[in-house]
Amino acid sequence: MAVRIRLKRMGAHKAPFYRVVVSDSRSPRDGRFIEEIGYYNPIEVPAVVKIDEEKALKWLQTGAQASDTVRNLLSKAGVMKKFHELKQQK
Repeated sequence: MAVRIRLKRMGAHKAPFYRVVVSDSRSPRDGRFIEEIGYYNPIEVPAVVKIDEEKALKWLQTGAQASDTVRNLLSKAGVMKKFHELKQQK
């Protein structure tokens, strides 16, 4: 099973709000997911990003691939740096 960390769109029309979820790559964008690890609200100024670092690191270490947008959000939150440091230690 190919596991992806990606965004699930929520919110009203023209007022998007996203959840960062871990899901099977074959499931639809807003469909079934395995675990919710955070959220992203681009409407607020500045944009709000809240990610559970422990869960994100756990999924990255078990082989989950982040989408391009989620990879940027994880980088801004400092999770990708921690992930690469953990990879270097092994």
